[in-house]
Amino acid sequence: MKPQPYDLIGDIHGQHEKLTSLLDKLGFKPHGEGFRHPDGRKVIFLGDYIDRGPKVREVLHTVRAMVEAGDALAITGNHEYNAVCYHTPDGRGGWLREHSEEKNRQVFATLHAFEGRATEWADWLDWMKRLPMFLDLGALRCVHACWDASRITRLTGRSLTDQAFLHASATKMTPEHRAIENVLKGPEIPATDGNLFRDNEGTYRDTIRARWWDIRDGLTISDLVMPPGSMADSLKVDPRMLSRLPNYSPEEPPVFFGHYWLPADAPKAPLAPNIACLDFSGGLDGPLVAYRWDGENTLNAGNFVSSNLN
Repeated sequence: MKPQPYDLIGDIHGQHEKLTSLLDKLGFKPHGEGFRHPDGRKVIFLGDYIDRGPKVREVLHTVRAMVEAGDALAITGNHEYNAVCYHTPDGRGGWLREHSEEKNRQVFATLHAFEGRATEWADWLDWMKRLPMFLDLGALRCVHACWDASRITRLTGRSLTDQAFLHASATKMTPEHRAIENVLKGPEIPATDGNLFRDNEGTYRDTIRARWWDIRDGLTISDLVMPPGSMADSLKVDPRMLSRLPNYSPEEPPVFFGHYWLPADAPKAPLAPNIACLDFSGGLDGPLVAYRWDGENTLNAGNFVSSNLN
């Protein structure tokens, strides 16, 4: 049987105009609050619907409408997970995600979108808790940041609606926390000599996001850093550290993800024959990007589609 065709869409971050532009370009037509394709194609949304952009509420309504109408599937991103933790008491007078100046800034656009709509926002938090943390559809896989097989196994059958699991996932050093960190945020390695650097949001970090495929001895920081080419560092990575990174096999099904803020002008192409990142900084000044999947095992640069808006 011919597989269900999917159009996979990366991080939206409140950019509703980019989303509707991309859906139109993909051939989807307005249908209620959502969109539907006349040929039966469906969308898979890869998480990070909230924060940053000016129309978070509109994005959420479109995504949810399409999911509930059977026109799309959606998984959670680290921003949805963070929002749930930000609003969940830790039982000690604080919150699972601290309300620091930095964290408040990150969630500002979303909270602003729901000012005076507390009941509605509570419903959205419940919806976010029910989103799956990954999808394994057999012929293709979807995750927000990293397909780490051992951590995927630990998350199978789990849900953020389970308060015990949610609290464990927000507690450092627990197996649940390690699983969430890798699957929703991606593996990281220490920066050279512990040096701090600024990420795309201006936050200082002492770790570097690392790729999780084609891992072999002799790789340098520059070889591993995500997004590719974002750091020139010829220091070879300790083999023991390399051995702790997931290593997605080229024989496994195609896997699609977002999260990594590829530059807006980066080539719209697979990172490996079965690896595709669909986050090209659409939450800020880049385009929203989709991949049109029709059942192929080897991904094709010609199947990437970008919104007409940056």
